[in-house]
Amino acid sequence: PPSSGADAPWWRDPRTLALVRSLRLRSLPAALVYGSTSGVYGDCSGARVPETRSVAPSTPRAQRRVDAERAVRHLGRAGVRVSLLRIPGIYAPDRAGGTPEARLRKGTPVLAAPDDVFTNHIHADDLARACAAALWRGAAQRVYHVCDDSELKMGDYFDLAADLYGLPRPPRVPRSTAQDQLPLTLLSFMGESRRLDNTRMRRELRLRLRYPTVAQGLRARRG
Repeated sequence: PPSSGADAPWWRDPRTLALVRSLRLRSLPAALVYGSTSGVYGDCSGARVPETRSVAPSTPRAQRRVDAERAVRHLGRAGVRVSLLRIPGIYAPDRAGGTPEARLRKGTPVLAAPDDVFTNHIHADDLARACAAALWRGAAQRVYHVCDDSELKMGDYFDLAADLYGLPRPPRVPRSTAQDQLPLTLLSFMGESRRLDNTRMRRELRLRLRYPTVAQGLRARRG
């Protein structure tokens, strides 16, 4: 979706709606895989989240993703086998900006341990394989979490990366002062905590992750 709702109501995704309308004017595909975001759940206070949990988006960006999901689901009612992939943080060690290294070099703070939040991750290569698997094996109108097996809090993730790259660990700050030191976009991620359950991805898409944890994925480049 667009980064703002300037061309439509703030909660609408006009781009996905335009795609769906265009597909309806042509020969419909047999299957469609849509990459959504785990942000549609909002803050879950660190709970383990299955695909059956109700969405509760807390940001305009996530609201637009929910709208996009509705549009794609509507296409599914026309006979297209639609799979919705809810995707967390994507990393890619072989791409510029694909790891936390740049942020670590800037010394960007993270939350202090008592205030820290759980994050979820997926290596870009495993995400690509999940998209292909969903195209062939995804059930109609089915949601899948595409994430690895890591259960890390954000600060621990950055500590792990810092140790791997031989860089200083990032400073920790309490939530009460974080808003004075961090950009708003980063603060929005630090306001949500959840642990995605990827059982459905493994069982139904039969996907075997090449990088089951971020430690393995980040080390792959160093190897």
